[in-house]
Amino acid sequence: MAKTTAQPRALRPKLAASLILTRERHNGETELLLGRRSGGHVFMPQKYVFPGGRVDRRDGFAPLAREPGSEVMGVLTRVLTERRARAAAAASIRETAEETGLLLAEPRPIEKPSRDWAPFAEAGAAPTAAPLQLVTRAITPPGRPRRFDAFFFRADAEHLHGSTALAGSGELEDLRWVSLDDAHGLDIPMVTRFVLGELSEHLKGKAPIRWARPTRSGLALEEL
Repeated sequence: MAKTTAQPRALRPKLAASLILTRERHNGETELLLGRRSGGHVFMPQKYVFPGGRVDRRDGFAPLAREPGSEVMGVLTRVLTERRARAAAAASIRETAEETGLLLAEPRPIEKPSRDWAPFAEAGAAPTAAPLQLVTRAITPPGRPRRFDAFFFRADAEHLHGSTALAGSGELEDLRWVSLDDAHGLDIPMVTRFVLGELSEHLKGKAPIRWARPTRSGLALEEL
């Protein structure tokens, strides 16, 4: 009898979060912050992406000055537990601080800060999730070397605390503020292109929060 070859089990997506920082130019045009991933990364090397990364379990205990808004949490908790929803919001802030040096925070002391939040404590501030708006969610299709269940938040740069100089950890290179049109001209992955489209609709006014779900025939868009 011929032996059957076991099919490799599909990688389970890891929870991830990204933060789209936006600001308005003098002419009223919106620009956003992107950075190029280092060539040493296995996942999307040399691609321009938003600051972000994998959610850590300890993000659920982040010393937030203010929690995510009820509308954001209401959507997140349709698909995540309350703790994981809070962790996703906190991770987007933490990763942005690590990769860009920018702090989404409010003046408030942090008692016994962990290493993750040391830059905030040094600046006399605590991370705040209140300014976050949820833009979209995207899950990496099967068959990729890394898979993520990623939530993309947006916040206006007016909520940043302290210095606005870009000085991250080096994970993202060539950090730059660009317009939506210019962003499409960069070397961006498909998921970033999708997120830019969703962001464009949200910037026009209240828009449904949709997500890209992988199917056998491609990505399907559904409302969260």
